[in-house]
Amino acid sequence: MGKALQVHVHLPDRAAAADAAELIARFGDYAASEAAARADRSRDIGNVHHFCRWRQVERIILLLAAGPAGHSLH
Repeated sequence: MGKALQVHVHLPDRAAAADAAELIARFGDYAASEAAARADRSRDIGNVHHFCRWRQVERIILLLAAGPAGHSLH
């Protein structure tokens, strides 16, 4: 068997996890799309900090949506 691809997501703080949870609760399957839209809006107004933050939230949501199979927590 080949090696599994490891996905690493930087969790900057509790607020990022709370934002991800809030988007999942509000938008369900569309939570990652909402986070991406917020990142795009931040980029469009030149807010690099919020752009990066919302991209990380999007990645957290996608990782959570993938489920526990093949992922390990450290």
